[in-house]
Amino acid sequence: MSRSISRHLIALSAAVCLAAGLAATPATAEPRPKTLAELAKKHHKYFGSATDNPEFTDAAYLKLLGSEFGQTTPGNAMKWYATEPKPGVFDFTAGDEVLAFAKDHHQKVRGHTLVWHSQLPAWLTDRTWTADELRPVLKNHIQTVARHYKGKVIHWDVVNEAFNEDGTYRESIFYKTLGPGYIADALRWAHEADPRAKLYLNDYNVDGINAKSDAYYHLIKQLKADGVPVEGFGLQGHLALQYGFPAGVQENIQRFADLGVEVAITELDIRMELPATPEKLATQATWYADYVKACLAVKKCVGVTIWDYTDKYSWIPGVFPDEGAALPYDENLQPKPAYHAIRKVLGG
Repeated sequence: MSRSISRHLIALSAAVCLAAGLAATPATAEPRPKTLAELAKKHHKYFGSATDNPEFTDAAYLKLLGSEFGQTTPGNAMKWYATEPKPGVFDFTAGDEVLAFAKDHHQKVRGHTLVWHSQLPAWLTDRTWTADELRPVLKNHIQTVARHYKGKVIHWDVVNEAFNEDGTYRESIFYKTLGPGYIADALRWAHEADPRAKLYLNDYNVDGINAKSDAYYHLIKQLKADGVPVEGFGLQGHLALQYGFPAGVQENIQRFADLGVEVAITELDIRMELPATPEKLATQATWYADYVKACLAVKKCVGVTIWDYTDKYSWIPGVFPDEGAALPYDENLQPKPAYHAIRKVLGG
């Protein structure tokens, strides 16, 4: 055998051995970190984010929205001004856009909201109604919107923000014209239109046990006794560092669960007086963790939705001047201490 052939066989043998070794011990890639949605699912909960249609031009934003979260709530697209801008004329364009995105990304959708005192079209608020005039208008609105999204949303915020801070009824156009019975009527009408969606009452400043949450507790107890199809209570969770963390959040969630209804954290954000500091961000992270812990501790707390996930699109600065930095991602879509605190609580 010539020396050149010998060298060739040795090289070939080495190559075969190397290939066999590589085949036996494949390179292991780093596992992808689980998303908030995946972590929450282990606890039989969802973890979601609200969104709004103007944000749908932001590809980087949409990529995170679609990958990290298992649920979404349209912030404005299903409200009355958007869905019935003229009497009896309905427009579902914006809501359908959110729904299509959610479907493409296998997300649950929470319908928000059928009856609310705010963001009503001028044709509804610029005139005086009698009860006989307003009742069919309200019924038609609720049932037309609920039927359009029948089978496509898991929950409906049927009546939003029905009480004042002291537990008295908010004097909305619906309360002043139809009386407190409008709430039971709205729930019944929504159930007729979409029997499978879970029907909620939803409000802010009801995190702990206080006059406002007491009013909802007694109302839901009475509605259930009367056979009205109320199936959930939504705690919005709009908190602010300067006012302190509400006491008794878990106990409050539990008492509603004990009434036989689901509880959802529906609009969680935790704002601060600007500028944000490391200390404030650390406190915010603890608050997010504590709120999520309270939900995890109660079986009938079904999930948590943050009111959009990034400071880039937060509603806070437009409503509360000199406040903000309320969400788990910053304006550059980078995770903040709050994000990591939530992950840790969920087991990530």
